Order: sequence, then C-alpha cells, then structure tokens
Amino acid sequence: MRDFKVAIKSLDESMKESIEFAQQIDEGVFPEQPIERVYFHDFKTLLRYITPKRLVLLETLHSSGAMSVNALAKLLQRSYANVHEDVKTLELVGLIERDDLKRVCVPWNEIETTLKLAA
Repeated sequence: MRDFKVAIKSLDESMKESIEFAQQIDEGVFPEQPIERVYFHDFKTLLRYITPKRLVLLETLHSSGAMSVNALAKLLQRSYANVHEDVKTLELVGLIERDDLKRVCVPWNEIETTLKLAA
C-alpha cells in the first residue's frame, strides 16, 4: 500500500514543488516512501472529480479489496453504467488502479487532502 496526496495548487506552485523535488533527487536525497499526488487548480474542480458517491466508492473498494466493476456496482447497489463511469474518472486522476487481473482497486493506505482557504 502507498500514500496518495490530493491538493489544490496553482500551476506555479506545483511546478515549484516539482523543481524542488528534482533538485533533491540530483543531490541524492530520496523519500523513504514515494507519495503520489494529484493537484487541482481550484476546489470546484476537485469536487467535480471527487463527488460524495465517488468517495463512498473509494471507501468501499478500499475496505473490500480488488474486484470487478460489476461486483463493485452490485456491492454499492448502483447501476453498472454509473459505477463504470465513476471508476473511469477515478482512474483518470489516479485514485483507482487495476491489478494484474484487471480488477479495480484502491492501493492507498491514506489519501491526504489539503485545502487552502486563503493565499
């Protein structure tokens, strides 16, 4: 299991962080455990991707383990089409992955979200 960070940052802020990270690697400093991340440019965009139903989907999939989209839809008692669309969206931003058997899974120990209310 890995950690995943979700945050709201401007393009300039995320580029600055990337440059700092690259400089650390150049100096031979590597993180103990890599933290994968995705940044959204504003709160509204984050909420378009991480809706309440998608959050329930993530929690259910994390606690239940890898499964097919069909099995997940049945477990959630939602339509296959809607769950399939949510899975595609969450895969797009990296919150869901597929295992070797092509089942969907949430391989994260923790998803940390940071929201700044003021600049």
